[in-house]
Amino acid sequence: MSGEGQQPAEAVRSFRMILWLVVALVACLGLVAWFGSGHKPREASDYGNAVGGPFTLVGADGSTVTEKDFAGKPYAIFFGFTRCPDVCPTTLSRMARLRQQMGAEGDKFRIVFVSVDPERDRPADIGAYVDLFGTPIVGLTGSDEQIARIVKAWHVFYQKVPQPGGDYTIDHTASVFLMDRAGKLQSIIDHHEAEASALAKLHRLVG
Repeated sequence: MSGEGQQPAEAVRSFRMILWLVVALVACLGLVAWFGSGHKPREASDYGNAVGGPFTLVGADGSTVTEKDFAGKPYAIFFGFTRCPDVCPTTLSRMARLRQQMGAEGDKFRIVFVSVDPERDRPADIGAYVDLFGTPIVGLTGSDEQIARIVKAWHVFYQKVPQPGGDYTIDHTASVFLMDRAGKLQSIIDHHEAEASALAKLHRLVG
C-alpha cells in the first residue's frame, strides 16, 4: 500500500514542477514581447525632444524675438527675474565666467535670459540687468501668456511667493538649458554642478 501511495505523490510533484517551468517560460516570453514591442525605459533623447519649441517674446529693445532668431547657433537659456536676490545673478555671473574661460570658443554660443516676472520686468529693465554681467546676454520678456507658453515648453517651474508688505519673490527652476544648433536640448547645467563639469558641457555644445 505504501508503494501505491508514493506514486501519486511523486506524480503530483512532477506535475507541479512542469507547471512552474511552463509559468516561467511564459513569463520570459512575455518580457521579450514587452521590450521588443517598444516598451522601454525613457531615454535621454526622448526627454531632449520634449524640451523647447516655438516661442514669441520681446527683446530688450522692444523687438519681437522668436526661436527662429536662434537657429543655427547653440545657446544656453536660463529662466529667472531681475529682482532675484541670489540664484539669478550667481548663475549669469558664472555663465559669463565660463564663457571667458573658453576663449574664442565662448563666442560660439549665446546666453539667453528669460524673465518669469513679466509684471515687473519690462524690456528696458531686462536690458539694463543683462548689461551688468560684462558679456553679451540676450534678455527676453513678454506678456503673461507668452511667458506661460515658453516655460511650459521648457518644463520650467516658477511660482510667486508673497512677502511681508505686499511684495513677492519668485521660486523658479535654477538650471541652465543647453540647446544645440537645431534647437534641441543637449544637456543641462545644474545650479550646484562643479565648474569643470559645466565647462565640459559647454565645450561639447559648441564642438
